[in-house]
Amino acid sequence: MQDRQLSLFSPESVRAFNYPFPSTRYQGSKRTLTEWIWENVCHLQFDTVLDVFGGTGAVSHLFKNAGKQVTYNDVLAFNRTIGMALIENRAATLSETETDYILNVQESLPYPDFIQRTFPDIYFTPEENVWLDRVLYRINQFLRDPYQQALARFALFQACIIKRPYNLFHRANLYMRTAKVKRTFGNKVTWDTPFETHFRHFIAEANRAVFDNGRDNTALQLDGLGTPVGADLVYIDPPYLNQKGTGVDYRDFYHFLEGMTDYYHWDSRIDYGSKHRRLQPEKSPWNSTETIPDVFEQLVQRHQDSILVISYRDDGIPSKDQLLQILRSHKKTVHEAAQPKQYALAHRKSHELLLIAHG
Repeated sequence: MQDRQLSLFSPESVRAFNYPFPSTRYQGSKRTLTEWIWENVCHLQFDTVLDVFGGTGAVSHLFKNAGKQVTYNDVLAFNRTIGMALIENRAATLSETETDYILNVQESLPYPDFIQRTFPDIYFTPEENVWLDRVLYRINQFLRDPYQQALARFALFQACIIKRPYNLFHRANLYMRTAKVKRTFGNKVTWDTPFETHFRHFIAEANRAVFDNGRDNTALQLDGLGTPVGADLVYIDPPYLNQKGTGVDYRDFYHFLEGMTDYYHWDSRIDYGSKHRRLQPEKSPWNSTETIPDVFEQLVQRHQDSILVISYRDDGIPSKDQLLQILRSHKKTVHEAAQPKQYALAHRKSHELLLIAHG
């Protein structure tokens, strides 16, 4: 219906496909803004797209629906898995029988217990930790198709996120779920819903998002400054750095999911000095007030021959004026659009910016 409304104003806005993107509570996801993004770029002439900071894959999926050839990229392994499942994947799905097989735990098998031993009373209940260890084992051992495996992991990631307070792993706050107190919010029902129910739900959503748009779409795991050049349009949605210099560290927020992706080497990557068993910290130039203007400049310069589309917030570092200055130093024409947005854990509304540069 939305496509028909847009087509009244612009023939270019009609997309070739209309496959739904799965629901997600991933912080920073552009899922609710894809229609707005499309309205602002659909008139441009482009056929190939690079999504530098792919995240949930919502914007890549938008462009895939538009019939574009999409290269999804993200530096995190668990996000690249999402890109494999929803962007690179042409046709692989998981049937109800195959899902049943994943969940059919056989007590006679020697299942690993790493999550049970390493994360007791931190993120999930003891019973849930047992379930995670066993289902991860069955996904790793019994699914041979890499795209089916990616779909199963995607569903597992989403199930883990939805059962977490704040949908994050930034601190050990299992008590918020288990405390016997009167509650005035509805998350308790979601938290108490069994993992298996959430898992099946997200498998079904992921299956509905899989399609072949007739193009060779790819999911990469590279640093943003190492992404391939040459795409007609480059979409840039980097981690947000607020005016106080506090950045969104997706690796820290979702370290548990990153660890699950590398299950058999997870133990060697953990910072055992942290109470919540995060991964050993890694510095990112996108999370520093000293380096972020320079890496923005480097990324824009790297892709200066492409149409550039930057998603950011109007209260971030660099400022809107700084970003416009960077873009104008490389491109002839720069447009901007803004939309009010209330972000999770934010105390005030800010505006989502879309800066479009070409020529």
